[in-house]
Amino acid sequence: MLKTKRIQQIQDYVIEHQTVSLDELVKVFNVSKNTIRRDVQELVDLGDLKKVYGGVSINHRTLESFHDRQIRNKKQKELIGKLAASFVEDDDIIFIDSGTTTLEMADYLQTKNVTIITNNLDFINHSLPYDNLNIISMGGVFQRKTKSFVSFKNMELLKAYNINKAFMASTGVSLSNGVTNSSPLESEIKQIVVERSSKVFLLVDHFKFDKYALMTYCDLKDIDYLITDTVPNENYREFTENNDIKLLIANK
Repeated sequence: MLKTKRIQQIQDYVIEHQTVSLDELVKVFNVSKNTIRRDVQELVDLGDLKKVYGGVSINHRTLESFHDRQIRNKKQKELIGKLAASFVEDDDIIFIDSGTTTLEMADYLQTKNVTIITNNLDFINHSLPYDNLNIISMGGVFQRKTKSFVSFKNMELLKAYNINKAFMASTGVSLSNGVTNSSPLESEIKQIVVERSSKVFLLVDHFKFDKYALMTYCDLKDIDYLITDTVPNENYREFTENNDIKLLIANK
């Protein structure tokens, strides 16, 4: 990977996670600690990040930059969400994962009569005006970083649900590490959902490919539908074909 591209990806990764250790960056980007130190120092010198004990963190100016990127990526996420919502049918029991891309499904489910299980606070709020959407919230401890509810005591309750279709988000996707997430509590919920669902849809924009986070919550071959905004490289296309995964591109 080119140095400039790696530094940009490091910046994006730290912005998404707010605070990251150097050891985690070494694992995620598969380079030496000295290389990570040099890359981080460049970002610190630019004023985009600041050093903290054992790692690096965002600063106020970087947060504003992240907000601008979210706005620019919103159309891509909206297209993915719209395509994903087209697979939802009346009387389905679905799971909506926490994430900015899965949230975009909300506007396209307004006329459908479905039961939605979710730990996504933003999705619950978006669903309030629509009586036809039967919302089951997992409750538990609220995790502010991801705007989701997480709690160990709700795991057994989740295992009791029969889910037709699960619409999942991910911090990063790779052929070597599968479908990943940064939060251990969220990852356990995601793992159970994938196991309990008849069909699993993964919603990721093209920036998530060839990246991975702290926890793998399922193998890529456990996914039934991969919905993204750009055709991935040949390795991913071959993998989806060989593992009967339907690759869907939301670009219009």
